[in-house]
Amino acid sequence: MDNGELHRRFEALTTAHLTDGCIRARLQVRCAPAGTHSTVPGGRVAGRVLPARHVGSVDVFLEALGGAEPGDVLVVDNGGRLDESCVGDLVAIEAATAGAAGIVIWGLHRDSADLRAIGLPVFSLGSIPTGPLSLTSRPADALDSARVGPWEVTPADLVFGDDDGVVFVPAAEADDVFRLAESIRDTERRQADLIRGGTTLREQVRFAEFLRTRADNPALTFREHLRAVGGAVEE
Repeated sequence: MDNGELHRRFEALTTAHLTDGCIRARLQVRCAPAGTHSTVPGGRVAGRVLPARHVGSVDVFLEALGGAEPGDVLVVDNGGRLDESCVGDLVAIEAATAGAAGIVIWGLHRDSADLRAIGLPVFSLGSIPTGPLSLTSRPADALDSARVGPWEVTPADLVFGDDDGVVFVPAAEADDVFRLAESIRDTERRQADLIRGGTTLREQVRFAEFLRTRADNPALTFREHLRAVGGAVEE
């Protein structure tokens, strides 16, 4: 899937659809920690992961961006630190000039007003005025992978962000995840239209039937029932 198709298809989806698609595809759901949000409401980002592990100096970002492909997303691992920022306006401008589609930070940013003016999508755990407070030894694999919460991501992953947060999808599985996510989206839209038209969600998913069947088979899950009747409420 090239960048053009990636952005076109994600434009009609949400990260919630993609996480449901991952579950339907039996893939591990890898979301950035709760609280990872865009610096601008409504911000969206999609692209290949361009990892960089921050250890107190911006040189790792400059080196990573030197090898960026148009549409890559700089994914910054700052260990989730909440006592310092690691990305500000200059890094954002450099990333935009390099053709990056955005920045995702496991940590904090600063220069919020400037970032809004630059317009490059930036997702982080929040902001703080201070920059890096210490400098430690750079690991040999600082440009090979990045950790975001419990997940390690590499250039073999795609990253997507919107108002709900950020999710990572293996690039090799993206077509399947998108196909499933689009199917779930279409089903949910039909269900929403029917609710507005007077057919309750309980009627649509034959909830009374589920309760009767579960009485005889307590092991039956609602998810199994939904798949049997073609509903999409949860995955």
